[in-house]
Amino acid sequence: MTPQTYWAEHAWIDGRVESDVVIESAPDGRIAAVRTSVEVPPAGSVGLRGLTLPGLANAHSHAFHRALRGTVQADHGAGAAPGRQGQATAGDGQRAPDSFWTWREVMYAVAQNLTPERYFDLARVVYAEMALAGITCVGEFHYVHHQPDGTPYGEPNAMGDALIAAAAEAGIRITLLDTCYLSSGFGAAPAARQLRFSDGDADAWAARASAIKADGEHARVGAAIHSVRAVPAGQLATVVRWADERHAPLHVHLSEQTAENEACLQAHGRTPTQLLADHGALGPRTTAVHATHLTEQDIRLLGGAAATVCMCPTTERDLADGIGPAVQLQDAGSPLSLGSDSHAVIDLLEEARAMELDERLRTGKRGHWTAAQLLRAATEDGHACLGWSDAGRIEPGYLADFTTIALDSIRTAGTPPRLGPETAVFAASNADVRHTVVAGRHVVREGHHQLVQHAPGAMAEAIAAVRTP
Repeated sequence: MTPQTYWAEHAWIDGRVESDVVIESAPDGRIAAVRTSVEVPPAGSVGLRGLTLPGLANAHSHAFHRALRGTVQADHGAGAAPGRQGQATAGDGQRAPDSFWTWREVMYAVAQNLTPERYFDLARVVYAEMALAGITCVGEFHYVHHQPDGTPYGEPNAMGDALIAAAAEAGIRITLLDTCYLSSGFGAAPAARQLRFSDGDADAWAARASAIKADGEHARVGAAIHSVRAVPAGQLATVVRWADERHAPLHVHLSEQTAENEACLQAHGRTPTQLLADHGALGPRTTAVHATHLTEQDIRLLGGAAATVCMCPTTERDLADGIGPAVQLQDAGSPLSLGSDSHAVIDLLEEARAMELDERLRTGKRGHWTAAQLLRAATEDGHACLGWSDAGRIEPGYLADFTTIALDSIRTAGTPPRLGPETAVFAASNADVRHTVVAGRHVVREGHHQLVQHAPGAMAEAIAAVRTP
């Protein structure tokens, strides 16, 4: 990697805004030096006008869900036809989903059309969209492993390999959270559309996951339990042990729906959180995704284990899941991170803003988090829960991953630079991302992706391919 010197007009460093900041990258893609109050940019340096932040970490992604954007929102005004009981039908003849569970059926239909080649093409532009939104690292919660009938590909990790390659092409880092998914419900075999997700049992999952190749520079591997309904209780320990042996992140969808809680109580006499605790699945490398419907004991268990919680507000409100107890979880000891999940939008600034604003709606009070705390969830704590504890700060020795937000757009103009964090979180959007740098390399420059050309057209083509059987 060729060393590069950047001159940031303003930068958020250690919780405060500094001006005229020189950031030098080293050949290994890390930050070699940071100097403030350098009013004259060094010769040969690249200017970054606006507020430079550590790169954003998207802690929860399902890349192929990007193909659902818009199509699962169809209503009469969008050209949909009337459906049963006044509901709309999407333009392809399907009813517009009215709950998480009906939305899931549309998602399964798209998943059936994925091949390694199609998934690479789609993920490459989805990850390019993330880079354009200031995201430098993604946690890909990956469970589409096999062919549609459940038969492994000739290369058993062909789908995961495609995602790792797609991230490299888009210029961002990835933690492939290879997901164990064995059951359609408590004690039930996978349904037809879930066959390609399953390895048969946790031992077979572990054997396949152990063969994933990641370079450690742009790609790392973690584990995921899809949910307590999708991994039988007796096999949870196998996934936990696999992650423990590698000191790898362990992620899990947790209590996203009340129906999951009710089914778990009926099957095991305890909540999903309690079931995970019983099988050793909670700890500081664990990230619970959503954690929307929790008891007070659940909150204590997660906080006491220092498990991170990943909130995905734009998905949680899009699917009418609810508002999780983020404040209580943080107070109990759980760090918070953010994800775009189903990619209703890809905008970590919006996720940060939504976490605070949703809590305001729920409680009728303002000011649950400062802008600095929300940015930490989107940067340092997000990277940490993905296994990148060496990222998320503009500091020597950390990875040279950062992004610059315009302070002179129609949305951000007029606020003093010292309030840049507040402007970024409460006013800016992904459209205000001007630069994204990963490992010292300029991936997005003046709002244009340097590696993926004609990204909107490529996105349309990739989505059309997976929407067609």
